[in-house]
Order: sequence, then C-alpha cells, then structure tokens
Amino acid sequence: MVFVSFVDKTIDHMKKPTTSRRSFISQLAFLAGGMAVPSAFREQALAKEKPSDEQIVKRKFALAVKESLHERPMGEVMVAVGTSFLGTPYVAGTLETPGDERLVVNLHGLDCVTFVENTLALSRCIKMRTSTFDEFKEQLKFIRYRGGALDGYPSRLHYFSDWIDDNEGKIVIRDVTQEIGGVPCKKQLSFMSAHPSSYKQLSNQRYLEKITGIETEINLRQHFYIPKDQMKDAEKGIEPGDIIGITTSIEGLDIVHTGIAIRTNGVLRYLHAPLSKGKVQISEAPLVAYLASHTKQTGIMVARPLEQAS
Repeated sequence: MVFVSFVDKTIDHMKKPTTSRRSFISQLAFLAGGMAVPSAFREQALAKEKPSDEQIVKRKFALAVKESLHERPMGEVMVAVGTSFLGTPYVAGTLETPGDERLVVNLHGLDCVTFVENTLALSRCIKMRTSTFDEFKEQLKFIRYRGGALDGYPSRLHYFSDWIDDNEGKIVIRDVTQEIGGVPCKKQLSFMSAHPSSYKQLSNQRYLEKITGIETEINLRQHFYIPKDQMKDAEKGIEPGDIIGITTSIEGLDIVHTGIAIRTNGVLRYLHAPLSKGKVQISEAPLVAYLASHTKQTGIMVARPLEQAS
C-alpha cells in the first residue's frame, strides 16, 4: 500500500530499539492473562524452522481444525491467527515486484498491511472451513484488489481508506468508525500522484493517470476517524480482532500504519508489524498511549471483520 514505502523512507519519529527474547516471551505471556488463544497457535509463533508459504498455510489450517477455531467468533479467530505470526520479521516492499502486477504471497516477511491481509484471508478461510493453499490465495486476492479482481498495478487497493471502502462493499468488513465515536475526516488524498518517483510502476503514464483518477474518486467519499485525543471515550467500542488503521497528518496521505486490536488483561493494545522493532509484536503500551507517543499519528479508523458462513 501507498504508505509502506513512504514510512520506510521518511517517518523520522520511528526509532529502532532492539527487542530481546525475554520481551518477546513476555508478549506471549500477555495472552495468558487476556483472551484465550490456542496453545498450538502460540507454539507456532515460536517455531524456528522455515517452511514454504504453502506449508505455513496448511499448518495454520490444521491447527484451526484441531482447535475447532471455526466455531469461535471472527474476532477471536483474527486474534488467534494474528498472534501465530508473533516474531515474524518485518520486511518492507514485498508487494513491489518487477514486471506485471501479480499476487504475491510471502508469510516469511510481513509489513503492516500484508500482516493484516494475510491474517484476514486465513481467518476467512477458517470460518468458511476451506483448507487449501489455492483457496487461501483466492481470499488474499479478493481482499487485496479492487472488486476482488487483479487487473494491473492500479487495481491494488493502495490507500487504506479505499481498502476499507472496497472490502466493506464486498461484505468482508464493516467500517464501525463513525458508530463508535468517529468524526468526519476531511483529508484529500494525493500522495501517490504527487510523488510518482517514489513508485516505480508510476513511470507508466497510463498507471499514473489511473491512480490520479482513483484519488479523485476516494476524495468524493465521506470518511470518518477517531481523533487520538478522543480515544479514551471511543476505545470501549473497539473489539478484539478489529482492524485498526492509524491516520496521519502527512499531506495527501490517509493511513500510515495498520494492525489488529487485542485486549490483554483488559487493556486495549495493538497487534502489528512495525518497522521500528522489526517483527510482528503486541505493543507494550496501551493503544491510547501508543498513539499519543507518535506526533504524526492523528487517530484511527476501525474496520470489523464480518462472520463468514461455514
């Protein structure tokens, strides 16, 4: 998505402290005191071997069957699958491959967007009781591309507010931002068209024109966000498993980071893949404090994954 390459290059407030093994284990310990997550999924997060992407998918499906995860609410499935990625390295730009746009599957290295997308695709498959790698790829394509159809670089949902709009239309998620306290977001999107040199594919003039048109369409829609100074009142409406996009003050950009809501010992935290610490993790600070510590982060948008028919 649009903000991944931008964050890697320019967000100056993100630092890179190292995360010790003890800190990582403590993150898993949070889960023991909060929502119950199947032990098999926690163990998978600590696995040292490097299986293929297809093997990873099949193992997660096998664990889901063993734990009867399909019987649990979608939010719990999202948390269980998301925490199974704890410790997975952060890798930027995995979707930016040379040549024509293609469906990229990479479960060995995740950025904040691919972490959310892969978690959601796996969770949807689990709820629908599908269990093949091809079915997972179909779900991933359905989520990642406009209308679920891969049709070149512009068909990818580059802006996350557009990702929310499109996936709400596909009945994948529901935007709950307004109902839990959101206010109108007046941001005008233009970052990609204003910085085409940051995107190799936009050297193609036809692609640049399409992206400019997409930005115009997005700007005609009404979006909502929850300002970070109003988070304390709104956070009670956020449920574990909700997808949280963090809005930004950066001109022309809507959302700068994505992750999943998780409650540990009753405290709302952020399950995400941050550049700053280099791996999938649970925020040490509560989500409210996490937002307050980043000056360019202005608030959040919240998308709730919908239950899938089994």
